[in-house]
Amino acid sequence: MRSFEPFDLPVDGGVLRGHRGGAGAPALLLHGGAAVPDYMSGCAERLDGLFATIRYTQRGTPPSEAVPPYSVEAHMGDALAVLDAFELERAWAIGHSWGGHLALHLLVAHPERLLGVLCIDPLGADGSVFAEFEATMRRGMQEAQIARIEQVEERRRAAEVSESELLERFAIVWPHYFVQAERRIPPPARVGVQASIETNRSLADHFARKTLAEKLPAARLPALFVHGESDPLPVRTSTETAALIPGALVETIADSGHFPWLEQPERFRAAVEQLLARSAT
Repeated sequence: MRSFEPFDLPVDGGVLRGHRGGAGAPALLLHGGAAVPDYMSGCAERLDGLFATIRYTQRGTPPSEAVPPYSVEAHMGDALAVLDAFELERAWAIGHSWGGHLALHLLVAHPERLLGVLCIDPLGADGSVFAEFEATMRRGMQEAQIARIEQVEERRRAAEVSESELLERFAIVWPHYFVQAERRIPPPARVGVQASIETNRSLADHFARKTLAEKLPAARLPALFVHGESDPLPVRTSTETAALIPGALVETIADSGHFPWLEQPERFRAAVEQLLARSAT
């Protein structure tokens, strides 16, 4: 196993902290959340040999230290700053969950800096899917847990939420992202509160403006999607978003929830290899 070296990278308003390593095509590895610390070391290891990855905790969340704004545009700016710092003219954008959504924004806003995108169980182009996602999640919860999540979300929308409340929310929802309890990683231990508030507001704004829905049909780079079949974020999030992009490809992974590289690591690697081979032809 190759080592992944830590780095500190100055950016506008602070510093991003992350790791780089592996062999293969250059790639930015963008975590989800938003506003949680990077958790994608296992994904980087599983993709070693296909991609040389650069991953970092996004602005506004420890251990990174970057001030506002915390918006889709600011996160894209950071991604480009990372490419510049490592003298990469182009790279793949590989994103999980919210990070997959960020990769799609890079695809439409800065295609000149990308080789393609690989979206892993991403938030898609259509925000209406969240109603189905929330209904699926709540089927496995107690009434008191549902009420508490609703309370925390209301406080986040009002910009009154605390870090402990956001962590409590993650602790409740986290088990429902997994099919196999023994494959679970711990829920986040930190959350960037202001980054969570502002990034989610920016997301909602872009969903309302249909930014991706309107711009993805003009994309011309490889767009690859991998999605766990049992993810509470439904597979149609990937398939319907992929349908907007000419030539986009989708692979689903059985017996997997929201983190396919953890629950089905061999199938995940094979799915990515198959997508890369199909996109090359």
